[in-house]
Amino acid sequence: MGLKNLQSGTAFIYTPRLILVPFTIQILDSIENEAGALLKANDLLYGNGWPDDDAIETFPKIRKNLTLVTAPSGFESWLIVKNDGLEIIGDAGFKGQPGAAGSVDIGYAVIAAERLQGYAAETVEALIKWAFAQPDVNAITASCLIENFGSQKILQRFGFFELSRNREMIFWRRDKR
Repeated sequence: MGLKNLQSGTAFIYTPRLILVPFTIQILDSIENEAGALLKANDLLYGNGWPDDDAIETFPKIRKNLTLVTAPSGFESWLIVKNDGLEIIGDAGFKGQPGAAGSVDIGYAVIAAERLQGYAAETVEALIKWAFAQPDVNAITASCLIENFGSQKILQRFGFFELSRNREMIFWRRDKR
């Protein structure tokens, strides 16, 4: 069958090592109710530990965002898939359409078995490029736990600056340049 059968209207994003595949309601239904039969029929494999608890916790939010659009726009969530082996190793994306000021909020997660290999950074870089190519996006925001030094490094590397923090979280922003 091949990945083309997962096409959602929003093109895949290709990086040197990854394919970002837009989530659809059908993909979510397949993961939650059919042990990923749709993904497996398209030669995608679950990476070691995916979906993890973080991904499972995010699925209802992804579903809610997808119900607000007729087809994925790209401002929802994406599967992170390794080119080599077509393993799903995480998810990333935005938490909805740009707001009135043209801001979108990004989030990302890679399974523990695949961390510290640059996949999150590669994903964030690709999503930043994609978002800033969209006419209504002027800024990207993000947040991470104070103890998540890996995410802090990634966000700083790609030009995010710290807006504020509380006891648990750091809040970031990057403006379109």
